[in-house]
Amino acid sequence: MKVLYFAWLKEKTGTGQEEFDLPDGVSDVSGLIGWLKGRGDGFADAFANEAVVRVAVNQEHVATDHALVNGDEVAFFPPVTGG
Repeated sequence: MKVLYFAWLKEKTGTGQEEFDLPDGVSDVSGLIGWLKGRGDGFADAFANEAVVRVAVNQEHVATDHALVNGDEVAFFPPVTGG
């Protein structure tokens, strides 16, 4: 799967994108976030307040209970403001 991080999520995780196989035991976005948090302080900090993080799977906005499969593209981004 391909995972993309935007704006301050990119800064906190230290990467804009990465690719890996869906981790064992992870079946949805919520599980992926939990797994990512365990990868280090930067990831834990990035997802400390999950309520503000938006997610898209295969370029469609989804809720955190959305199921994942290998090959999905998952994008995490903060809310956007502006006019």
